[in-house]
Amino acid sequence: MPFRTVVVGISDMVISADPEEVLVTYSLGSCLGVTVYDAVSGLGGMIHCMLPVSSVDPAKSKKVPAMFVDTGVPLLFEQFFAKGGDRSRMIIKAAGCAQLLDPRGLFKIGERNFTLLRKLLWKNALLLSAKDIGGSVSRTLMIEIGTGRTVVKSQGSEYEL
Repeated sequence: MPFRTVVVGISDMVISADPEEVLVTYSLGSCLGVTVYDAVSGLGGMIHCMLPVSSVDPAKSKKVPAMFVDTGVPLLFEQFFAKGGDRSRMIIKAAGCAQLLDPRGLFKIGERNFTLLRKLLWKNALLLSAKDIGGSVSRTLMIEIGTGRTVVKSQGSEYEL
């Protein structure tokens, strides 16, 4: 079946129930990519967050909540549930959070992004099903809405999460 690609840009979020769509986000360096999927409802979603906490720019977080992990990920979950996704069947996967442009580890944006995701999941009693986190490589993350198949591409390799 031919897929229609829907690009999830930086600081963007998409939720879909179209089985012919593939959500894809590129250039996950220190950014965090999260996918959610519910096989029964056929609903899937993806977010590409740049920074961990919205308190660095509250005005920006109101305009672009997906830019920040602390505002974007809860919004992804809220919209996923509102469109029919079920919490008990939700499969959550994450990729990114590398340390690319910070060789001395001063800012640790990727590490902080993942720490905040883990904290949000823990507070909400949700589990991460799979992850490809950290390191020093950029990644592309994809989810097929029709199947829930989640794939990471990096440095010429492709593997399923």
